[in-house]
Amino acid sequence: MKYLIAGLGNIGAEYELTRHNIGFLILDRIADNKGIAFTTSRYADKAELKYKGRQLHFIKPNTYMNLSGKAIAFWLQELKIPKENLLVVVDDLALPFGTLRMRSKGSAAGHNGLINIETLTGGQNYARLRFGVGNNFGKGQQADYVLSNFDKAEFEELPPLMDKAETMILSFCTIGADRTMSLYNT
Repeated sequence: MKYLIAGLGNIGAEYELTRHNIGFLILDRIADNKGIAFTTSRYADKAELKYKGRQLHFIKPNTYMNLSGKAIAFWLQELKIPKENLLVVVDDLALPFGTLRMRSKGSAAGHNGLINIETLTGGQNYARLRFGVGNNFGKGQQADYVLSNFDKAEFEELPPLMDKAETMILSFCTIGADRTMSLYNT
């Protein structure tokens, strides 16, 4: 069984520790924890992990957030991975900071990265792990907020939250979205 785990974010040092890059940060944490490395490949930085008889392919699209679907559609086809084995890790303004919620499908909720994935892969029928980044911003300040760095207190809370995200990702690949949702959604 093969799985594609796509962490969403933007390339470039100026975006590295921003709220919008939590997908990249979680995949980097998994790579550190599992001793695997990302290499630059077509449309994405890519790493692989064998886990409990499954082949996990991790990608961090280098197409920028709003064009993430290009990398995901390419790697689904290239690796011949069925869409039901795709999990997208993404920031979510509608959830309080640190809330982790998996869904087996659903709306893009205005997230441009998810809208592009839906457009290029043909619909909303893919799993996503949503990481709450909160919504502590004024009217019209949404873009500035997601493109700003986590504050000091949030940054100190990230390691255990990213480890929980790793647990949920590995669970998705072994027992599926529905059972993972019932065990871990907060």
